[in-house]
Amino acid sequence: MNSVNPFWFALVACLIVSLVGVSAPPMQVATAEPETSADSAVQDASDETTDKKVDQTSDAKVEKQSKKKIDELSHFLRVSHDKKGRPVALQTSVTRYMMTNDQGDQVTVDLAGVVHIGEKEYYEQFNKRFEDYDGLLYELVAPEGTVIPKGGRTEVSIANPLAAIQKTMQEGLGLEFQLEHIDYTKSNFVHADMSPEEFGQSMKANEESVARIMFRAMGQSMAMQSRGRGGGEAGLLLAMFSKNKTLRLRRVMADQMKNMEGGMIMFEGKEGSTIIDHRNAKVMEILRREIASGKKKLAIFYGAGHLPDMQRRLMSEFQMQRGGQYWLDAWKLTNREQKR
Repeated sequence: MNSVNPFWFALVACLIVSLVGVSAPPMQVATAEPETSADSAVQDASDETTDKKVDQTSDAKVEKQSKKKIDELSHFLRVSHDKKGRPVALQTSVTRYMMTNDQGDQVTVDLAGVVHIGEKEYYEQFNKRFEDYDGLLYELVAPEGTVIPKGGRTEVSIANPLAAIQKTMQEGLGLEFQLEHIDYTKSNFVHADMSPEEFGQSMKANEESVARIMFRAMGQSMAMQSRGRGGGEAGLLLAMFSKNKTLRLRRVMADQMKNMEGGMIMFEGKEGSTIIDHRNAKVMEILRREIASGKKKLAIFYGAGHLPDMQRRLMSEFQMQRGGQYWLDAWKLTNREQKR
């Protein structure tokens, strides 16, 4: 029986945090849910064992579903290459959707995908572009009324275990934290996420647990390990001893990240997932409110892992049409002196 390689498990955790985990409070709340006794943990383990037996009978179906999700994520996250096929940058997109409101006026909603650790210049571009919107709906599991101060996180997020993962990624990849560079104090910013209480209640009602997510993360890491995506330990080892360690590590991580949405299946509970589906549903509620208030130019600023589901909701629930798209460089993957 294959064992879980710590490298792959850590890699999966880091990539998931980058795609959907800007809000340190949510995972802290989930960890602090009352059902953390030894008995409940054992029950989760037993349930997961049963899940694995069932999953083994439908590997082809899961593989097909994962491939579809990866294809969808590629609309919002990609690695660009130069003419010689060398990686240039990890990029996220800003994609426009359009509809006509009840008064006959055009309403636009831009899905602004983001990775939560990136270049300082990447976040500065967002700050500049966000000034043009009537309303900017942003992601953060926090009590209503929470204000993120300029240049830093709140104390609760510093204490969160996921902050340690983000800190490790930041230092290893030579990048910056989103929350330290995006200016959330602007008047057009609208909190569009669950409160910690809503998040915890949703996980409980949906029969989700941290233990179950961890089991599935281990399964995902074993699958990635067996497929050897991105060069595996060999790629990491070469990166660690490279003259430009930071650049090589970025390339390994970026190559894995663009294939990660299939891994979002690990979050799913009885009815979708709290981390993706239920939080996205909350965003749509707030979007309806903002449109009803008369705002015509809006954006939703969320982790790129959320956007495939958000796109489906905009097109099915709001009957929006997809418009233009542009890309921003989140991570540089090439030396400045490299000839293209």
